[in-house]
Amino acid sequence: MRTGLESVSVGYDRRPVLKNIDVSIPTGVVGLLGANGAGKTTLLRLLATQLSPHSGSVYLAGRRLTDRRAIRAARGEVGFLPQSWGYYRGFSVRDFVGYCAALRGLRSRAIPAEVDYAIASVDLSGSAGTLMRKLSGGQRQRAGIAATIVGRPPVVLLDEPTVGLDPEQRLEFRRLLVRLAEETGGTVLLSTHLVEDIAQIAAHVIVIDDGHVCFTGTTTELADLGEIDPRGDTPIESGYLVARGRRASVVTS
Repeated sequence: MRTGLESVSVGYDRRPVLKNIDVSIPTGVVGLLGANGAGKTTLLRLLATQLSPHSGSVYLAGRRLTDRRAIRAARGEVGFLPQSWGYYRGFSVRDFVGYCAALRGLRSRAIPAEVDYAIASVDLSGSAGTLMRKLSGGQRQRAGIAATIVGRPPVVLLDEPTVGLDPEQRLEFRRLLVRLAEETGGTVLLSTHLVEDIAQIAAHVIVIDDGHVCFTGTTTELADLGEIDPRGDTPIESGYLVARGRRASVVTS
């Protein structure tokens, strides 16, 4: 089922952010790499149906988002965890995930079982009745993931999900994402500027720079690209720098 963008341009207040980009997003864990301000969050918001393109087409799990009816239908196919998100202080983990399930349009009778499944998937069953505000940072991120995957959407979008986590929590979180992709058979698109997270868990990588896609391929292909100019501390970091550098040379030449 096709997920991606075709000749898409979009911006804010007449400032272009994504510039006529084409990208197809495969299944599995896919890394979306780019510096702050490169356009990663805008790309995620387009796929999450929170933003409409000025031109071009958006595809989500096989649907072309052409009108409001198509967009409403697609919203049940995608889970989105933005970088900053909130919750009612009186919500327990189960309340929070159930509320998000209702917002996504799950049928009432299916919600309890789907909530239990999502909470168990992130290893929070023992804390399902705990208030969200009493969770640790790592637990709260797992609760956010549970809310994102409730109803088992085929496309999961995560915007900088490991920011603020300590090294142990990041390791646990990466393992969780790999397991989720394997269990659902869908797409987990992970946006980050941390190359290490991508190197450890992603099979495919998309590199975006200044609103343009400058690389799509496997993590191995990106690491091989780094042999041209091994400036980074790791092969994939070197490949990332080369991909961005190639885009910069095109712009300035």
